[in-house]
Amino acid sequence: MTSDGQLPVISLFSGAGGLDMAAERVADAPLAAPVAAMAGPLRVAVATDYEPQALDTLALNLRSTALVPGDIRQTPTAELLRAGSLAEGDAAIVIGGPPCTPFSKSGFWLAEKRESRDPNASLLEEYVRVVAQAKPEAFVLENVQALTYKTHQEHFKQLLAAFAELGYNPQWKVLLAADYGVPQLRKRVFIVGRRDGQAFRFPEPTHAGPSETTRTWDTAKPPHVTAGEAFAGLRTSPEPGELVEGKFGELAVEIPGGQNYLWHTPRYGGRDVFEWRSRYWTFLLRLAYDKPSSTLQAQPGPYVGPFHWENLPNEEGELRARRLRVPELLRLMTFPDDFRVIGGRADIQRQLGNAVPLELGKAVLRALSLQLGYLDAENDREDKLIRSSKRSALVA
Repeated sequence: MTSDGQLPVISLFSGAGGLDMAAERVADAPLAAPVAAMAGPLRVAVATDYEPQALDTLALNLRSTALVPGDIRQTPTAELLRAGSLAEGDAAIVIGGPPCTPFSKSGFWLAEKRESRDPNASLLEEYVRVVAQAKPEAFVLENVQALTYKTHQEHFKQLLAAFAELGYNPQWKVLLAADYGVPQLRKRVFIVGRRDGQAFRFPEPTHAGPSETTRTWDTAKPPHVTAGEAFAGLRTSPEPGELVEGKFGELAVEIPGGQNYLWHTPRYGGRDVFEWRSRYWTFLLRLAYDKPSSTLQAQPGPYVGPFHWENLPNEEGELRARRLRVPELLRLMTFPDDFRVIGGRADIQRQLGNAVPLELGKAVLRALSLQLGYLDAENDREDKLIRSSKRSALVA
């Protein structure tokens, strides 16, 4: 337990800090503006990442967290514990999302990715290593859905077996961010394990609606949050380079919200330019006002959306589609409006595109905190903490 009575969290592959913020705001009600006076049960004691810029972003937003820069493969667990003023067994939870490059669809044509031979896949083993040596009460690992695909099943089985051998009884599930109030159709796999061997129960969805693989849904639940709802009341200013110019600029501006390059095929109402299904879905994709966004990508090409449904004039007075502005990206990730990100536009897109949406991470960590007794389920509005007596008994 930290000096302020909160339970320490170790963050690996922290990035911009989506899971880190979710841990620290786990006591806040879903989709509620954070209450500064409310102290949650968890505090990120130490965080580490390979990218200095991401840690700079984290430092701006989580000022009390000790930061350890560097490659996790060269970072001993003892160094992380020391930086966080922790001993073995002190940590309540280890969190983190090892880089998903080996398992994402981006670059999937490379043989080493198709065959799951990417050297970065060993980062999963580093995550297991820290859990094994730090002995937290629980862990939460996040990754892209493709980790569960048949192509990578050997890696996935080995990962689950490693956690099981440590006694953590890992449970996994692919979650759709939109089902938890995030205005984004983003799927991610979460693996959660408890040191006491009890099975973690994933949180029930709070929202429902259509998606790429969902044709029927629970109409008793609130519908998915749309991009239009997410942007409500948001005032933004033009950003440099936001207009979609170049070879496909004239085509992009003609595409209605919710449509993509397929608009310019013989089957739709645009020009006959592209062959049917000859490009990725996100090519020239426009955001729909009345639907959630597609997944925000970390490193999109110049013609990869989603672009805003709004068209604006360029210097010649010609209308052009525009890219999403940083405050809009934050809203689609359910990050606070005052969240600050270090770097230029491409740096910001990369950090946010790689992050875990705050409300999705919070849903998982909130469920875990309730099941571990860190939050009082009987008084969920106040979310009173179960402090030292219970924690001391568990550590002992």
